[in-house]
Amino acid sequence: MVRWLTDEEQTTWMSYIRMRQRLDAALAAGMGEDGLSMSDYEVLVALSAAGGTMRAKELGAEICWDKSRLSKHLSRMAARGLVDRCQAAEDARGREVRLTDEGRQALETAAPNHVELVRRLFMDEMSDAEARALRSLSAKVVSEVERTDLPGGI
Repeated sequence: MVRWLTDEEQTTWMSYIRMRQRLDAALAAGMGEDGLSMSDYEVLVALSAAGGTMRAKELGAEICWDKSRLSKHLSRMAARGLVDRCQAAEDARGREVRLTDEGRQALETAAPNHVELVRRLFMDEMSDAEARALRSLSAKVVSEVERTDLPGGI
């Protein structure tokens, strides 16, 4: 039996979708000014947080991308000199992705603008209580998503 959303639940869900779409579009436009896409930025941030190198499989899992999408995007980033891909040192079948000096510089250049956009468009609009509630809700949703066996997995 389908548990349809109530009118209020549907309004809440649509409000979230509209916020996410508008925020994503605004952040993407801001990143574009620095010559990066949001996808580029996600990859660069994950690599930087991991010390500059990650196995491709772990990178894909970290940013919730499938193998095909990751491979294609890494090829584009490698062609621009932002990342290198090489054979994993401990496993000849594995691949590692490394943040290049150019990639690190691109990230360092884009980060201040990105953080300012996040602050202005998102953080500054939230009270401390709303921020706590959002962190709590996010943790619950992430936990449920990660625990649930979804088609295609994440």
